[in-house]
Amino acid sequence: MTDLKDRISYDPDAANALRDRCRTFLNTASTRFGGEQQVARHLGGQVARNVATFGFWTPELLDHRVPDGDIFLEVLAPVGEVDLTRAQQNIQFQRAYIPILRNDAHCFTAVSGMRAGTRDQVGDFYALTWRDSEGAWHRILDPLAMSLPFGAMAPAELYDVDAMLEARADKAYFAQFQGGVHKFGPPTNILQIHVPTATAGGTLASLTRHYARLAERVAAGMELEPADKLFLGYDAVQLLPVEPTTVYETGPDFWQESDGTDSSVSVSLLRPDTTNWGYDVVIAGMATVNPVLLETGRPDELVDLAAVLHNFPSKPKMLCFDVVFGHSDNQGLRALCSHYFAGPNMYGQNLDYQNPAVRAILLEMQRRKVNFGAEAVRVDGAQDFKWWDAGAQELKHDDEYLQSMADIEQEVAGTTYRPWFIFEDGRPWPAEDWEISSTYRSVIENQRDEDVFQWGPLTFAHNTPFLYTFWLSKFWRIREMLEVGANWISGTSNHDTLRRGTQVSLKMNTNTRLGQTRMEILDKAYDNPVVHALTYVALPGVPMDFLNAMARASWGFIRNQDDQYGVKVVAEEAISLRWQVDEYSYSVPANFKRLKALGYETRADLARFFEFLPALVEVTEYDLDEIARLLGKAEPPLAGPDYTVASVKAVARAWMDDMHEYCNVSHSLPHLDAAQLDFALDIRNFRRARPWLRDNYGPKDHFDYLKPIDGRTVFTSLRHGPDGEQVFTILHMEGGETSVIEPLTQSIPGIEGTGWTLALRTPGIGPEYQSGPIVLKDSMGLVYTRKR
Repeated sequence: MTDLKDRISYDPDAANALRDRCRTFLNTASTRFGGEQQVARHLGGQVARNVATFGFWTPELLDHRVPDGDIFLEVLAPVGEVDLTRAQQNIQFQRAYIPILRNDAHCFTAVSGMRAGTRDQVGDFYALTWRDSEGAWHRILDPLAMSLPFGAMAPAELYDVDAMLEARADKAYFAQFQGGVHKFGPPTNILQIHVPTATAGGTLASLTRHYARLAERVAAGMELEPADKLFLGYDAVQLLPVEPTTVYETGPDFWQESDGTDSSVSVSLLRPDTTNWGYDVVIAGMATVNPVLLETGRPDELVDLAAVLHNFPSKPKMLCFDVVFGHSDNQGLRALCSHYFAGPNMYGQNLDYQNPAVRAILLEMQRRKVNFGAEAVRVDGAQDFKWWDAGAQELKHDDEYLQSMADIEQEVAGTTYRPWFIFEDGRPWPAEDWEISSTYRSVIENQRDEDVFQWGPLTFAHNTPFLYTFWLSKFWRIREMLEVGANWISGTSNHDTLRRGTQVSLKMNTNTRLGQTRMEILDKAYDNPVVHALTYVALPGVPMDFLNAMARASWGFIRNQDDQYGVKVVAEEAISLRWQVDEYSYSVPANFKRLKALGYETRADLARFFEFLPALVEVTEYDLDEIARLLGKAEPPLAGPDYTVASVKAVARAWMDDMHEYCNVSHSLPHLDAAQLDFALDIRNFRRARPWLRDNYGPKDHFDYLKPIDGRTVFTSLRHGPDGEQVFTILHMEGGETSVIEPLTQSIPGIEGTGWTLALRTPGIGPEYQSGPIVLKDSMGLVYTRKR
């Protein structure tokens, strides 16, 4: 093998040209932010032909007054092959240090001969490194890295992004939008997917294979299996965040070094295996893909998924990325310098959006990420993008930054475009009165584009459709949706509402008509045929469904990296055992293996432990030593291990890991109800055939509930299409059964006369029913159409 120092060389001409170009940007731009935006395009490790260029924003070097002679680009080349599919391996790396050039807070260099990673080969790794006055070395990792096989806390891999994008298989799809700057608009509906629980494989490659199989079956006109229908009938797929997330707080690290010299270092490499729901980001690495989601360790898998969706037969499916730039987990302090942050918040750290360099780098991360091939972007927690106005002595929402996010132009396969944008913004959340005072329109009213969307009031957190009076109590919000809901995401099932549902006290007034057990009640509440009819037929906006809810699979706060607060988090999640796990589910040998190994052989054993844990967390104010002591004093003794702080933490970790496996949708597929799947697919296709149903209500349209209430909530809706079609729905949302009623003789202006055809009936209403008198029960509904 060629020695690294013989293979690579410093390219002073390219380095000087890069530094001088960026210096010109900063000196001639009309604003500092404008200059930093131009510089940001040249940051990170990028490769063109045989020359790799590197740019870093390094204000911490100015803080420490580090001289130029103590700053280098560290290049690490593996000796032999690195197998990114192995769980553990020990690799020797050759090391070389490359000089850098500085321009105030920026460092630049260029190197010839470095090996760039591709789908078929692992490239060289790199980081900026500096030496302090005592001779100790410190690393600055690349926040704009495009490949992080060992996570955001490890050196990055130089990656040939151009080659990855050039090989994409959906160029023809993007070619149809060439000519000027194309603006993508909203789809008809969205399927929200958490990649690790969407398939048995739990990776992007596995999900891609699943959609490729569906595509083949649809193209061949094959009969669809029930589980196939779960994924069909959607115009867009929205992935929960696929960025690198937090790592294990107390280790092990995925990159562990030993026996290092100036020319080599031994590294123990672990394949990243954390479990996370996706929102615990560290900001560093946002431009690339979480290695946990990569079967091959190659970011190409995300491009492959985009291509399969865009090439789907009959109609392409849009890809939507969910991006998290409103906060960073506290671990972000390990990955980035302090200049990125503006102080702590309830999630970890606020970001310093008013710093021109930070602002520019965050937007550049977003641009590079969406260039993987997404036509839509959902912005998490937009109400958290704030800055401190020292003059007014208050926090203000950074709506200019949100507009900048929506203004970014993407470049994919020769096409320049602007994505469709969705903002989750519940301001004034977290103010105590947010549920009543939030308009859910703050971003819509401030942005320039007419097709900007927000999550609507039935889609935001804390919606509990399994509690009695829910629908009547939300009627005022539904009235708002009729008037201004055309630019809202609608539907009650998403990653947040389903999680919140599992945390509801068992003392609340649960709608027992939804099922005989808590699991049945929860499952049907978020996959309720009458709610689907309300969302897809009666209400404006763009409906979104969460895959786990539609599959009646479990879901919760899944995060196994915590050490300090892991026990507290599990205590808060403990009630979900009551909602999502019954005796039979717990007894299945494949389920909850770790907890059973710790001594919780039955669900009753674990349930009793979970009765104690939340109470002790509260009364001891989370004193782990005291919690462990008191758990060990319970009479009769609790099942489980001998209780120490370490063993209590082990139980918490086991719960998270077991629940992550338990939530996998593949476990639910054999038990899906074919009639429910057929209805859900039919109603999705009904909406797709009538895109006008997205529009707000017009003067002839009607929505109300039957009066008097008489112990039930029954909604009625009449809508008029531009082609003269009328759509009438009658939906029993909750409560006791109605008396015998005739749907088409209700006192609703516009439904008089004949010509109505029954288009859809919820499961439970037999095919023999076409019209006439009927008794409606909880979760039953009818959809009629008429052309006039």
